[in-house]
Amino acid sequence: MKESQLQDLIRLVLGSDPAGVWWRNNIGVAEIRGYKVRFGVGGAGGSDLVGLFRGVFVAVEVKTPVGRLSPDQKLYQRLVEAKGGVFAVVRSEEDAHALLADLHQRFPEVRHAVG
Repeated sequence: MKESQLQDLIRLVLGSDPAGVWWRNNIGVAEIRGYKVRFGVGGAGGSDLVGLFRGVFVAVEVKTPVGRLSPDQKLYQRLVEAKGGVFAVVRSEEDAHALLADLHQRFPEVRHAVG
């Protein structure tokens, strides 16, 4: 299965849970009128999907069973986790269900901003 097909299946699983909201995070560079414009959350290492689960930022990197994180993706993972977010590598529909179960256990209620 191609990574793009796997990502579609994972998006369906994650999107079925009303506690979260998810967006496809396209990363890249476009040239517009001679200027290079970078887009996407997180730059070169940004995850395939970004979302909020009960107020917590979640970054989901979709990988095939043999896919590995790049150095930029590992840096992005460390940043997300250092700032209190969740980073997950998801390789199957089963992994997506397991991620949701983990998120429900870790964040049983909506987190609200202080102040």
